[in-house]
Amino acid sequence: MEKEKAGEARPPQTPPSLVDGAPRKRGVWGGRASPAFSFAERIRVTDDDPDRWYSTNSVGVPSWLLASPLFNARAPALTLHGTRETHPGLFRVLDEAGSQEEAAEIFDHYMTVQFGPIFEGQNGPSWRRTYLDLLRGWGVDSSSPHGAVLKGWVESRFGLVPTYHKETLGGFPSEAWAVYFEEKASRCYHASGINFQLDLLYEYAQWCLRRFAHPGPRRVTLWRGSNDCEQQLLEGTLRDPWCVLRLNNVISFTSSRERADEFGDWVLEVDIPTCKLLYFPGLIREPVFNSEREYLVLGGAYLVAARRSLY
Repeated sequence: MEKEKAGEARPPQTPPSLVDGAPRKRGVWGGRASPAFSFAERIRVTDDDPDRWYSTNSVGVPSWLLASPLFNARAPALTLHGTRETHPGLFRVLDEAGSQEEAAEIFDHYMTVQFGPIFEGQNGPSWRRTYLDLLRGWGVDSSSPHGAVLKGWVESRFGLVPTYHKETLGGFPSEAWAVYFEEKASRCYHASGINFQLDLLYEYAQWCLRRFAHPGPRRVTLWRGSNDCEQQLLEGTLRDPWCVLRLNNVISFTSSRERADEFGDWVLEVDIPTCKLLYFPGLIREPVFNSEREYLVLGGAYLVAARRSLY
């Protein structure tokens, strides 16, 4: 295969769409509306496919559909059943917030009260592990035990199966799967109710998007630097204007195309449904990632425009 020159420009292409006449705005909060792909609809999902491993989840959408490009094109709202009903006071107070910053203060205070110190000992208060610890650990190494716990939460709540943890998670059972299972069951996190903390983080993020984006487009255009993309291909090739990749069940993106160039041989441009955002810049008070433009996104199969990195 002829190697593409780094940074070589390709003629502009218009993505196929499921919605005729849908506007195609660009920019961070204005991704191309309803991108889809007749070829993506032809992908056959079998019982051996990881997307079929879960028949239930906490959002009421079949997991195989949630993981599909067709879902991303429609981008309906999602909610984790029971989370808001369990914490009505938080969302009642949030409704009084006049800005994202004020909402972040309210959320931080609520999480500290709910998941703060367990008891006062001789050496001071004993603290639970929190979602902030988890996100910081993810930012250092997404294949760490922190990353396994986060992937396990996505698997539990959305039925999206991880594809990579330290190495490719291929056929089951395997040593790679055993390592993932062991790490995602980390007692120090689950003794602190980490899944319930992440439930609240997701619902809070979705509340903020609906409240402060006015209401904003249903997709955000993001970028990611990546290697070994060929292993993730479901349809097409990386040199096609558009291809379909199966991404890990939770994955980091950036709103900076230039930043993405620094992290792999290929730069992936993807329109992410806002209902698949777990974290975005400005969501909470404390910075948890090295980059101020990093997003945490639920994975699955995505329509992707790939190009060679400039570096």
